Amino acid sequence: MGAVSINMPVLQGPNRAKSNGRGLRATGFTLLELLVVMVIIGLLAGFVAPRYFSQVGKSQVKAAKAQVDALDKAVEQFRLDMNRLPTTEEGLAALNVAPANEPNWAGPYLKKEVPNDPWGHPYVYLAPGTHNNDFDLMSYGKDGQPGGTGENADIGNW
Repeated sequence: MGAVSINMPVLQGPNRAKSNGRGLRATGFTLLELLVVMVIIGLLAGFVAPRYFSQVGKSQVKAAKAQVDALDKAVEQFRLDMNRLPTTEEGLAALNVAPANEPNWAGPYLKKEVPNDPWGHPYVYLAPGTHNNDFDLMSYGKDGQPGGTGENADIGNW
């Protein structure tokens, strides 16, 4: 039996073998093609990243509002049991640790310790409140300072 020869066309394109007349050589992407792809990826990241990070900020504000609401309910439960609010000096710690000489305390009123706000700052508790409330419970927002706008705005129970 003799050898059978089959002529097949050589596939063209990136990472395909090409015939240069002397044999086959491997090819790849040129530096220009790689730079174009990197520029396109950079442009896409430039459009997507700001939208993504603005959503993170909105999520932190929503989380702070939910935590303020949960802490507000715990303070109200404390009030029902004790017939008074925690003092400013006792603060939110009175929700987990019984104040001295208080037989009516039926806590702890929180499953865990009092959390910090989503930006790592402690919540502020004032009794009596200054916003037409019996007590104020607030986060000073991302900047940790009173006042502000956007993510830096105060979040409270009023």
